[in-house]
Amino acid sequence: MIFFSILGKFGAVFASIPTPIIAALYCFFFAYVGSAGLSLLQFCNLNSFRTKFIIGFSIFIGFSIPQYFNEYTVVNGYGPVHTGARWFNDMINVPFSSEPFVAGMLAIFLDITLHKKDSATRKDRGMHWWDRFQLFKTDTRSEEFYHLPFNFNKFFPSV
Repeated sequence: MIFFSILGKFGAVFASIPTPIIAALYCFFFAYVGSAGLSLLQFCNLNSFRTKFIIGFSIFIGFSIPQYFNEYTVVNGYGPVHTGARWFNDMINVPFSSEPFVAGMLAIFLDITLHKKDSATRKDRGMHWWDRFQLFKTDTRSEEFYHLPFNFNKFFPSV
């Protein structure tokens, strides 16, 4: 978007794309991003009640709270947080009007704070899959996997 705004001709081409095509692209790309996010759940134990609760509750509250914030804003003309400082109002009302923000923050909070019994091991949470990516040098495929194209890693080392 910065590129399109700096170079006017490219911005004009981008602005000339019909709105229905932009809407179709948004539908396609947001669906793709959402499915990529949900595909990370394949590493979790989805038979665990804890995991099911975190996913279900986060999605439900992720739809409910933004709906409340949006309806409150439509009815009253301002959000539920209404103080004298507009910057503070926007700082609270805008993120809580977003479904992905509310669901994601709640899921992270519940995953960190819910009591982890013996059944909720690192493997149940899917953490074992990420262990190999925590340190660059521990994986033998690192240099091959993370190298830059056209041998640029000679000029821009990764570590």
